[in-house]
Amino acid sequence: MLFHPDRLSFGIVLPVQARTAADIQFDTQLDIAAQADKLGFDALWVRDVPLNSESYPDPVGHADPWVLLGALAASTSRIALATGAIVLPLRHPLHIAKAALSTASLSKGRFVLGLGSGDRPSEYEMFGEDVENRKALFQSHWERLAAALRSSQEVIDESGRVRSEFAVRPGLQQGAVPMVAVGSSSQSLEWIARHAMAWMTYYRPLSVQKDRLALWHNAQAKAATDIRGFGQSMILELLDNSQAAYEELNLGGRTGRQGLIGALSAMREAGIHHVAFNLVTQSRPPGEVIEEIAADILPAIR
Repeated sequence: MLFHPDRLSFGIVLPVQARTAADIQFDTQLDIAAQADKLGFDALWVRDVPLNSESYPDPVGHADPWVLLGALAASTSRIALATGAIVLPLRHPLHIAKAALSTASLSKGRFVLGLGSGDRPSEYEMFGEDVENRKALFQSHWERLAAALRSSQEVIDESGRVRSEFAVRPGLQQGAVPMVAVGSSSQSLEWIARHAMAWMTYYRPLSVQKDRLALWHNAQAKAATDIRGFGQSMILELLDNSQAAYEELNLGGRTGRQGLIGALSAMREAGIHHVAFNLVTQSRPPGEVIEEIAADILPAIR
């Protein structure tokens, strides 16, 4: 369970490679995934980047998320597979439902469906959508997608009618597919608390993130929901020097082992349930960093 109220879980964001204008290194990512699976990490996060452009800060040529998820499902055995995040307004909800059910079945119930609204107006234009409509598109697509992923697996058409002559297969085999909102998704926190089982947001310094946590708890109270999960991504540059102090970076931190243990312990105490590491690879091989986290950091936190 990625968002347990009494435990901090850990993920790895793929691809793990230098942020240069190069295509994804498939063999490397599958090796890293197998290593994370074996060493006890809780999740692998896969991003949805439909188009690359010079205006986008990440120049890596990402894979189609569903293709990569299929390979990950077939090459791992226990680690959760999550999307961070499928751009919901730019994909048809029934296509997403088909892909999500297929991934859930192939992975034997290890799939977590993270959904976002995207934030690039030019990308909306390329797909024939108005970025100003993304809030309404996100909500309507979420409703149709959620209906297809419920136990009744209803297929709803554009007018909102249930079309009983259609079905989305494969059927649910390992329970419901968890749906997580990633980023603001152009929605209020109350809407997210009412509809998503967790909210996955961006890294902020903990003093700032605590304010977001308070807003999240308030939104859950207004929505009258059970406890919902709270997670964050985190850029991490783990230094060789185990005693190096924690230093804030944009969307993450640079630190040695002891500083990271302290930072993660504080996150757990604040009520964060999941941290997904986006590893900086320039100074150390990623496999070495993953080994150190698994051997010396995870046991100190769990």
